Amino acid sequence: MPEVLDARLVPAAVMCWGITVVTVLAGWWVGVMVVGLLVGVAIGVGVWMVRGRRERTRVMGMALLAAMVVGIGFGIAAAWREYRVATHPLRTAAVGTSLTVTIVPSDDPKPLPAKSFGARQWMVQADLREYRHGAVPVHAGGAVIVLATQRGWPGLLPGQAVRFRARLDRPWRRDLTVAVLRAQGPPVTVERAPWWQRAAGSVRAHFAAAAARALPKTEAGLLPGLVDGDVSRLPDRVRAEFQQIELSHLLAVSGTNVTIVLAAVMISVRLLTIDPRVGAVLAAVALIGFVVLARPSPTVLRAAVMGGVAVLAVMLGRRKQALPALSGATIGLLGWSPELALDIGFALSVLATIGLIVLAPRWSHWLEDRGWRRGPAEAVGVATAAFLLTAPLIVALTGHVGLLAILANLLVEPVIAPITVVGALGALLSCVWLPAGVLVLRLTGPPLWWLLSVAEHGAALGISVDLPDGPRGGFATAIVVAGLLILLHRITRPADHSGADPP
Repeated sequence: MPEVLDARLVPAAVMCWGITVVTVLAGWWVGVMVVGLLVGVAIGVGVWMVRGRRERTRVMGMALLAAMVVGIGFGIAAAWREYRVATHPLRTAAVGTSLTVTIVPSDDPKPLPAKSFGARQWMVQADLREYRHGAVPVHAGGAVIVLATQRGWPGLLPGQAVRFRARLDRPWRRDLTVAVLRAQGPPVTVERAPWWQRAAGSVRAHFAAAAARALPKTEAGLLPGLVDGDVSRLPDRVRAEFQQIELSHLLAVSGTNVTIVLAAVMISVRLLTIDPRVGAVLAAVALIGFVVLARPSPTVLRAAVMGGVAVLAVMLGRRKQALPALSGATIGLLGWSPELALDIGFALSVLATIGLIVLAPRWSHWLEDRGWRRGPAEAVGVATAAFLLTAPLIVALTGHVGLLAILANLLVEPVIAPITVVGALGALLSCVWLPAGVLVLRLTGPPLWWLLSVAEHGAALGISVDLPDGPRGGFATAIVVAGLLILLHRITRPADHSGADPP
């Protein structure tokens, strides 16, 4: 009999996410109107519950009422955040205004494709500390994006306060970003980064140096991207090939990275018959170490939470508990950082995890019942579920869907875990003794060659469908995916033998 999943927290997660997105995109006043509407509906649901006599009615009403109460709280918080952004002083300043600003980066500088701008540019997500237009400094917070081409920006560390000259520009989209700042010179350090950020930067630098000594240039640029999300040395050609066959998720720190690291620790604990409590401590240490290596940015912390949920689903086999854990993690992360509501990486991570929990096991069991081995069946189930659930967002973002995506992910899946585990081990060893790290990282050469070969040959085939990007293409793809999911649900539905004739 199929396992019944506990979905009581799902309405609350959907409500919180939805009202945050609506408020940020439409404006704080729309958020206030939605909150008022929810208050009225909640009162109606409460009256319905009081009058209802059936136990099932009360249970459903309680779940719905709880979701609306949490949604009201999130709506108020999102409206307040959007109001502060909309009334920020930089929003009323003229575009092109010259400023002297002080910022604190929240993540590493990211390289933008050179072909898009004619020269290499770096994008830095940061928190604004103060700005000066004239003689009087204005102390104002808010999220900003910095675009820079000068030297000094690529080596910037998260948490390192810097001052520079910039020209003001408007944000590209509504995502609680106050302004875009186009740097007019190199940054001048005002305050050093915290010690843990400096430690993480040191590990990443040693890791990159060891990879450069152990591997060819392309492989050396790819390995840090797979392990800790550092794509600063990745050739644009490789980046484009990965995007064309839907392998770009491998180049960002995701729940998959965390899942692999934690799974390696848990499997080692079982093989060595170590006490489970000690194993839990080792897993926690490994998780903290990975977060330090990949930087404790919102994206990495989101990946840590999602990876922990995936481990709960796969390693412990408790899908019933994994779904409420995912819902609770989503609510907590959105409450801590409302910006994640409009983050594509966050949405893709949540959708892929839902596929892992809800769809993949059923499809895998269906394949096993027809003679497939467990390993290939699970791989196909996971790859198919992740592809279908994330396809609408990918189409909305890129305007195309790779028809080789499932096959490409199946082909590279066996090498991702070895690359991640060996790469993380090599990163740690390179800090202790660089030659040891170089020796270990050479073991990643063959799997990296295979990964690059799949990406290169898959992209060369050019088997993809071009669709309109934006909401129109995403909505059309969602309709197609919904139809496919209904079809697969009917195909994989367990046979009902309750009405069979007795022997």
